[in-house]
This record gives sequence, structure tokens and C-alpha cells, in this order.
Amino acid sequence: MFKPFSKLPIMVCRFVLMSSALMILLAFCGASQAHELRPAVADVTVTQSKIQVELQLTVETLLAGIDVTKVMDTDEAPQAETYDQLRGLTDVALAELVRAEWPLFASGLLIEGAGLPKLTGVNVISEPNLDLPRDTILMLQADLPPGNGAVSLGWIVQNGGLVVRHGDGHNAYAAFLEGGEMSARLPRDGAVDERAAAVFWRFVVEGVEHIIPKGLDHILFVFGLFLFSLAWRPLLAQITAFTLAHTVTLGLATLSVITIPPTQIWLVETLIAISIAYVAIENILRPKLGWWRIVVVFGFGLLHGLGFASVLGRPWFGTGAVCSVVDCLQCRG
Repeated sequence: MFKPFSKLPIMVCRFVLMSSALMILLAFCGASQAHELRPAVADVTVTQSKIQVELQLTVETLLAGIDVTKVMDTDEAPQAETYDQLRGLTDVALAELVRAEWPLFASGLLIEGAGLPKLTGVNVISEPNLDLPRDTILMLQADLPPGNGAVSLGWIVQNGGLVVRHGDGHNAYAAFLEGGEMSARLPRDGAVDERAAAVFWRFVVEGVEHIIPKGLDHILFVFGLFLFSLAWRPLLAQITAFTLAHTVTLGLATLSVITIPPTQIWLVETLIAISIAYVAIENILRPKLGWWRIVVVFGFGLLHGLGFASVLGRPWFGTGAVCSVVDCLQCRG
């Protein structure tokens, strides 16, 4: 008589043993993720007379003079020692240094349609663990000339990625800028006049770039599923389970139903790496499709969805831009 759960204890033990071994092997991933470079986030408010910007970034990277376009991790930069020294400063000392070096930051900030930006406040977010990056919030403002002209925001190429957010709700604007790009024209009244199709297309591009070339982890995982069997039925079952799970956690995380602290993102990335190795090992040790394989693939799909959401959701784009994509799918705008 067929007993589908008769081998469950053995399979669970196998999963635990392999995952534990891989966890030990990849435990060092946490340290490397701690120094990974992240884009800055600019929340912009435009009035009739001023533009106000709340810029959240890792100021140690800019103060050290690291060219973010050439490295993925501060440890890879020639200025790594300088960065570590800056990271060792107290919060108060760092804030004072930022104020003293404000002309350096101002020269890299690009604002079209406004006067020179002025620094109005510095808030260093305390992070006792020196192995983790520390965020600093800069409050800026610049005067606008008479009239109703819109403004654009960006910064120089060397500073890396910049997320610009403007407005709230369904009319919110959010864009990830790279390569010295400038934001859309931000009006003094109302919201950015951007069709929902354009918002949808921007997220599509971001999703493609997350996979190629930034998403080698997803490619390797799917490739591992493909190597399990060339027959279309097993492959379809696994891809369907992976896609459904990926979509669930991506949606929940992007809409902030599920939140992962930035300091724990490295754990998600480590588990994603484990998922790739596990699939490869199971392909060799147990090359047979069963309900357990589908459950494992679904579980790992949940992890990969969280990894994708770390690009599209945390805390960069917010729910307003997601609502714009939903509007697009509902054929609004």
C-alpha cells in the first residue's frame, strides 16, 4: 500500500542536515552583505517657493570618496580603510563632519529649476554594530524662482543609485535613477503627470534588470530546476510552484504586509544561496519528482520573492508606486 508520508522523517532529516551544512559554509555571507552598497532615497516636497528634500544615505561612502559605480562592496574599494575609520566615528562626530563637508555633498547633488541647496538638518541613525552600514538623513531645501516651473532632482554618476519619491497615494512618483539620470519634472502643485503605462514599464525594466544581470541567484535556481528533468511536466510543476510563491511574498513585502529589517536582508540573501545549493545537491542525491520536491521549491520561491522585494519595495518605492502599477493593470490613466 502506498504511504506518501512514510519517508517524511528521512526527508526532513536530509533537508535539515544539508541546510545546516550549507548554512555553516555560507555564514560568512552576512559580513559581506553588511558592507554592500545601497542606493540613497530622496523624499521630495515641492511648494510654490521651495523644494525640500529628505535624503537618506550612507554618508561614509561619499565622505570616503568611493566611486560606487566601480565596486559593489565597500571592502572592494581602495578607500575601504577610510570608510572603516568614518564608520567608527560617533554619531555626533559624523554629523559635525557632514556639516563641515556640506560643500562636498552639495557639489554632487543636481537640482534643475532651483537655487543652490542648503543643509537644514542632519540626523545620524544610530547603529551600534560597526559591521553594519549606518544611515544618515540629510534635510535640504532650495529656493525656487518666481513662476510655476517644475524641478528635477538627481546626482552625479559616482554617487551610484538614487531613489526619488514625490507625492503620496495613487499619484505618487517613484523612480530609481542611475548613471546621473534626472527625475521627472516635479510640479509645485499636484502630482507628476505620468501615465500609468509609463510607471508599469519602469517597474518592468527594474524587474528585468533585477534578473539580468543582477539576478544571477534566480537564474541559477531556475537552471537547477531545469537540470532536474528535461521533461516538461516536472519542469512545469516546479516552475509553477516557484512562481506562485515568488509572487505571494513579493506582493506582501512590497505592500509592507511583510517587512524585513534592512539589517537582516543578508539572511534572506544567504538563504537564497542555500536554496541554489540545495536544489543542486538534491538533483544528484534524489533525482525524482514527488510532493516533497514541490513543497521545497515552493518554500524557496517564498525566499526568492523576499529577495526581489528587497529591490522593489524596501523602503524605496513605497505602496503608492505599486498602486500606480495596479491602476495600470485596471486600465486607468
